[in-house]
Formats: sequence, structure tokens, C-alpha cells
Amino acid sequence: MINFSEATLSRLAIHQVGNKSSDQGLKLSDAEVALNGEVRDILNHYFTKPFRQSEMFNFYHDAGLQFNEVYSFVKGVFKSPESLLDQSLLIAKHLYEQSDHPNIKDGELYVAFLENCRMDNFDYSAVGIFKSEQKETYLKVYPEGRNFQVSHDNGININKLDKGCLILNSNEEGGYIVLTVDNTNKEEAQYWRKGFLGVKPLEDAYFNTKNYLQLCRDFAVEAFPEADRLDQMSLIQESAKYFKEEETFDKAKFREKVLQEPELIQAFDDYKQEYENKGNFRIEDEFDINSDAVKKMSKVFKSIIKLDRNFHIYVHGNRNLIRKGFDEESGMGFYQLFYKEES
Repeated sequence: MINFSEATLSRLAIHQVGNKSSDQGLKLSDAEVALNGEVRDILNHYFTKPFRQSEMFNFYHDAGLQFNEVYSFVKGVFKSPESLLDQSLLIAKHLYEQSDHPNIKDGELYVAFLENCRMDNFDYSAVGIFKSEQKETYLKVYPEGRNFQVSHDNGININKLDKGCLILNSNEEGGYIVLTVDNTNKEEAQYWRKGFLGVKPLEDAYFNTKNYLQLCRDFAVEAFPEADRLDQMSLIQESAKYFKEEETFDKAKFREKVLQEPELIQAFDDYKQEYENKGNFRIEDEFDINSDAVKKMSKVFKSIIKLDRNFHIYVHGNRNLIRKGFDEESGMGFYQLFYKEES
């Protein structure tokens, strides 16, 4: 868990980064931003709020960590915080080179240096790299004599960071601890993590929990596409229940409580191997279950049966209280639901 309650923004540089494919160019500052108390507090909130529950990453490069550009620039800032402006210019130019998809929007790039970011009872300095792309319209109501007037302006919503990362000055040799968010959620936005930052997930408890839950869900849906929908949902629900109730994951215990049948266990093991090979990673057989990952993945585990365009059935509990059948006279399928009380 990372705590930013005492974090302090001490240095900041801002640049404008356009879309390279549209020749929008760069607008580079020649000085850091002068921070006052009120603006500093607002920016602290804007920069740190999205990362209080965040998956962790490391910088990497196939040819060697020293070839990762952002890693090298950030390392320079940690070595000498006074070099933040110079390093931010290099970061802006590197981002511009990666902004070559026609749908990537221009925006302000913020490069910040923060102190007193607490993780595991230790305080770390951090380098933040953020990009704001979306502008929103705000109304301004102000007095004029005995009346009020209304005007508008465009600005940035400080409760919604478009893209950003925080790099903690920890584990330099392994690629630092990197927290990153990208709220664009579009294919072209992958340039932020892959092309620009060059990061891979840190294979910790969060990583193992998240990926095992995704594995369970995909196995139920993809490995048994012709299986009874209720059987699929039952497997998904039992998997989610295991992760909610247990504090640690144990392969043997999971097999016993969730999979149970030898044929299902073998099919799951085969699918897990394919899943790991495809993702080029390995999920451990024993690990601490991360509650943040369970909470985040709960959306994936919603058990919904969609019937044509007429009905949605939400199944939350005992699958034996719902039965599937086929009506010969109408030529249509049906479900029976059994219950004691109606509310």
C-alpha cells in the first residue's frame, strides 16, 4: 500500500506535446513552474489520487535496462533533482516520437519531482510524468454590482488524470517501482505503456491475484464454449468466492474446493500453461491474495445470463435454484427460478 498523505511536490516542468503524424510539434518551456501553496496542494491531489490503488510495473528493455529511455531520464533526475528541467525536455521529445498514431491527442506534459511518498513504512522520492488531453467546460458565476453574471472557460478536471505514471526511487537495478494509469482505454493509447514508458507488470501478489482471477474467468468461458451456461457461471462464482474468502492462494486447496473433478483439473492445468505462454509470464502456484486486485476484478465476475433482448438474469448464489429447459410446443428455451421470498 502506498500513502501520499505527506507527499510534497517540490519541482515541476510543463511542456506541450502534439501529434507527430499531424506535425503539431512541441512547445518546450525554458524554466520550471513557480509553485505557490494553493496550486501545489491542487497539483498534489491531481498527480497522486489515481495511484493510491494501482498495479505496479518495472521499466524494461529487451536489449538491456540501460536502453530504456525513460528509465535513463528518470535515473538522471533521482541523481540530481536540479536537472529535472533538462531531463523533462528529453522526456517530452521522446513522447513526441511515440505520438505518431493519428488518433493520439495533443496535450500538456507535466514532469514532477515529489518527496515523502510512503511505501511499506519507508519514504521515497518519486518522479511523476503526466499528460492531460481532455478539456472540460466550466461555468464561472461571479457578482457584478447587485447581480450575478455567468461566463465559461475550458480547463482540466483535477479529479480525472488522462495518462500518468509515478516512479518511486526504489529498486533501481530492477527498473524502479512504476505506477501507471491510462484512462483512454483505446488501442492507440497503448503507446503510453509500451512505446513511451516501456514497462512490464511487477510479478507480485497483485499481479498473481489479478491474472489468476482472469485465468479462471477465461477458462470457464473459453475452454467450455459449448458447456451449460449455468456450469460456466458456477465455476466463475466458486473461483471468485475462493479469492474473497482466503488470504493466501494454494494450488492444491483451489483444486479441491473449486475444480474438484480430475478431468476439469487437467483441462484447467493445460489452459493455464497456454495462458502463461501467450502472455509470456508465469503465475505462481502459491501467493498472498491481494484484496485490491480482487476488488478490481469483481467486475469481470458478474454472473449474467442474457436472453435475447428481453431479459437479463443475475445469478448471485446457489445455481441449483435455477434450471434450464426447452419447450417443445413453442420451440424456445426457458429457465425456472426457485425462491422463498419476493422483495
